[in-house]
Amino acid sequence: MTAPIPRDLPDIPALPRTHPASAALFAPARAVVPLVRRPLTAAYRLLLALLAAGAVVLETLLGDPARVLSHFAVQSAALLALVTFASARRAWSARHPLPGAITGAALLYVIMASLVHHILLADATPRFSMTDGTTGAAAWLEPLAAHTLHTVLPIAALLDWLLLTPPARTRLRQAATWLLYPLAYLAFTLARGELLPGSPARYLYPFLDVARHGYRNVLANALLLGLAFYALAVLLVALDHTRPDPVRHRSKTGFRLGPPVG
Repeated sequence: MTAPIPRDLPDIPALPRTHPASAALFAPARAVVPLVRRPLTAAYRLLLALLAAGAVVLETLLGDPARVLSHFAVQSAALLALVTFASARRAWSARHPLPGAITGAALLYVIMASLVHHILLADATPRFSMTDGTTGAAAWLEPLAAHTLHTVLPIAALLDWLLLTPPARTRLRQAATWLLYPLAYLAFTLARGELLPGSPARYLYPFLDVARHGYRNVLANALLLGLAFYALAVLLVALDHTRPDPVRHRSKTGFRLGPPVG
């Protein structure tokens, strides 16, 4: 003898999202999409890292190392070399790419250093040089290193970001975070000028020369550069949300989505 089936079944409570049985249902896409090796991307980024490191080393050999390494463009190139080398290893070993906050910061700094050079320093009088000029047989190396730092590297890094790097969906608050390093660099270069009162190269950039322009004008110049930095950072974040994914792969799981055919 069996019990009668009730007409109304009691409501079964829904499983919470934190339940272990339902955790797999909400796994992120990057956890289930298989990763693939990208040897061509790794080779390009390795070449870019070697180019950036070579330009930094060459500038250091041509001038006073302490002074050369204090320039924003050289520090940005060194950061780009580290980031692209790490990205090359990840592309070669089929690992997840670096966080967008890191790659975006490296790209922002080299682009901004390039814009500052070409807009404010390329036609400056007297001629701007990070090494105080080089004479003799190595005189042609300084323009080559400067051209690599301020033109070749920013273009190559931008192409890598646009054509080889998946969108990281960076957030607008990261644009403000990226300004912490330029702000720290401003404090560093002003403190350096105060600590080297007798040096003719105490201030690395003419628009930050307190001895010539005074703190009021220098801080006004720094504010304008900071606004330009932030505008460029916001533009990169906007592009990161609108550009297509250059490394998207079709699913090869064998399952077909959509209505059956036939």
